[in-house]
Amino acid sequence: MGLRQFVIDAWSWLSYKPVMAEAGRPGSRAFPELARTWVPPHELRRLAAYKVLASYDNNQAGQLSAAGGDVGALERRELGDAANLVDTALGYLLGSEQKVAVEGAEHADDETPTPGAAEAAAVQERLRAWADKELLTFRVQQAERAAVLLGDSVMVLAWNPQKRRPTLRVYDPGFFFPQWDDEDDDFPSRVHLAWELPADDEAGLKARVRRVTYELGPVSGDGEEGDGTGVRQYPWEPGRASNVTCYLTDAEWLLDDLKNGETLDRLPLGKASFRVRADGTELNRLDLMIDFVPVVHLANTIPDGGEHWGRSVLARVLQALDELAATDSDSSAASATTGTPIIGLAGARLPVDRSTGKPEKLTVQAGAVWQLGETGRMDALDTSPQLAELRSRVEHLLDRIAANSRVTAAGLGTLDASEVPSGYALKLALGPLDALVGMMRLAREHKYRLMFKMVQRLYQAGRAEGWTGGDSLPARLSWAPHTPTDRAAVLEEVVQAYGAGVISLETAVAMLVDAGYPIKDAAEEVARILAKAQEEAAVRMAEAAARRGDADEESKDEEQPVKSEAGGDGEPSKGSGGRPGAFGFASASGR
Repeated sequence: MGLRQFVIDAWSWLSYKPVMAEAGRPGSRAFPELARTWVPPHELRRLAAYKVLASYDNNQAGQLSAAGGDVGALERRELGDAANLVDTALGYLLGSEQKVAVEGAEHADDETPTPGAAEAAAVQERLRAWADKELLTFRVQQAERAAVLLGDSVMVLAWNPQKRRPTLRVYDPGFFFPQWDDEDDDFPSRVHLAWELPADDEAGLKARVRRVTYELGPVSGDGEEGDGTGVRQYPWEPGRASNVTCYLTDAEWLLDDLKNGETLDRLPLGKASFRVRADGTELNRLDLMIDFVPVVHLANTIPDGGEHWGRSVLARVLQALDELAATDSDSSAASATTGTPIIGLAGARLPVDRSTGKPEKLTVQAGAVWQLGETGRMDALDTSPQLAELRSRVEHLLDRIAANSRVTAAGLGTLDASEVPSGYALKLALGPLDALVGMMRLAREHKYRLMFKMVQRLYQAGRAEGWTGGDSLPARLSWAPHTPTDRAAVLEEVVQAYGAGVISLETAVAMLVDAGYPIKDAAEEVARILAKAQEEAAVRMAEAAARRGDADEESKDEEQPVKSEAGGDGEPSKGSGGRPGAFGFASASGR
C-alpha cells in the first residue's frame, strides 16, 4: 500500500479488516447492498462500518469475514463479549432513569420564586406529559443503543394533526444521509433518509428505493402565512420576519429505472412516485411551516474537528475482540482433547470388522476394554496445561479490553471484590468509567436540548392549547448517577450539614435525590418536610402549654413555683444548630 492509498478518517480503526475492501465492489458477497447505483460513493465506508459492528453485536463477525473470502472464519467462536460490552456501556450512560428538566422550574415553589419560575414549571410539566405519551424513555433506549454500538443514531420529529402533538421516531443511522455544505456547521440545511424496499411478488411490487428529504428553502409567496411577500413570522420569534421554511418530500423510485451516476442526491424527479398523506396531500415539497430541519443526529463521542460522526464503544478494542474470539476457538479445541484425550496404543489386539476384514477404529468411551499384549503400552496426550494457559490468556484479554474501552474491570463486574481494599480504591478503579460516561453525556447534552427546543416549537407551530408565542425555554435530559452511591454516608453528611446550618433544606433534599433516594419531586418533598416540622412544633407547644398549666396548678396547691420543662419562655426545644429538626432528626446522629 502506498501513501496515496493510506487513508486516515473516522473509520480508520476498521482498515485492518480485509472485508472492508469489499465495500462497494461489484459482486461483493459481504456488502451486496452497497453496490447499488443510488448509494453515494463517499458513504460506502461508513455504511460498511455499521454492518461490521452489527455483525459483532450479533455474534456474526465470523460469518461476515467468511463472506469476504476468509473461509476459516466460519470456525470462529463468538460468545457475546461485544454485545456485553455495548450493553454495559449503555447501562452506565443511561443510569437508572432519565427526566426532562427545564431550567428554573425547581424554584417555582419557593416562598419568593424567581422571575419566570412558574412558566418554567408549567413548560416542564407539559414536556414531561409529552414524554410519557411518546414513550421517550423507550425511544432514548432505542437511539442510545444504536449510538453506543454504531457510533451514531438519528431521531426525527413530526407534527401529528390527529394526536395534536409532535411524534418521535428513531431511525437506523445507515438510513441517514445529511448533505453538508461548506457553510454548514453542525446542522445541515438538507437531510435525506433513504432505504430500499424489497420486491413483493405477491403484491406485484418491484424493488424500490424510498427517500424522505427535509430541506430548508425560501418561503413561497403564496404560503399560508406569506401574503405574497415571501416572508412570515414564526411564533417563537415574534416581531421578526423570516424568509426560510422547511420542505418535506417523500418519494419512491424503482431500482430498475436508476442508471449509473443517479445517486441519492441526483435521483430523477421525473421518475419519482410521491407518497400521499392520510388527508390526501401529496408529499412533494410540502411546506412544514417551520424554519428548522426536525432531525436530530446523536453522536456517541465528540467528533474530531472537521468530522461529524461518532465512534463506537467497540472501535478501539475490535482487534482485541478478534483475539478473544480466536482464543475461545483454541480453548474449545483444547477442551475437546482434554475431555476426550488422544490415546496411543502399542501391542494391542484390535477387533476386526467381519464385513471388510479391516481393524475397527477404537473409540474412547466409558466401559471400553482393550486387550494389550505382553509388551503392550497405552499413552494418553495430556493437553490440560495448554487449556489452562488459554484460559489465562482469556482473562488477560478481558482485562485489556476493559482497560482500553475505559469501561474498566470494576464496571464490567470482573473485578474480584477481595482485591479492593476500600471504597476509595474502588472509586479510583472506576475513574476511567466516570470519564467515559462524562464524555458520552457531554456529546449528547446539546442534542437533547435541541430536541426539546424543536418539540416546543412544533407545539407552537401546531397552535396547540397552552403553547403561546415566544422563545423556547431551555430544557435538558437529566441523567441519574451511573454508579452506586453510598446512601448512608450521604445521609449522614446531609444531616450534619443541614443541622449545622451550612446548607439549605432545598439543597439537602437535592443531595438525597442525587444519592438515589426515592424522592419523585424535590419541591413537594420540601413542602412535606416543612409541613411535618410545623405540625411537630405545634404538638410540642401544646404539650409545653399543658405542662405549664399542670405546673401552675401544683404551685397553687403547694405554693411553690415549678419551672416549665420546655424552658423559661415556654418555647419548644430546638435541634442542633438551633434549627427545628425539619428532617425529623433531633441531632446529626438521628432521632
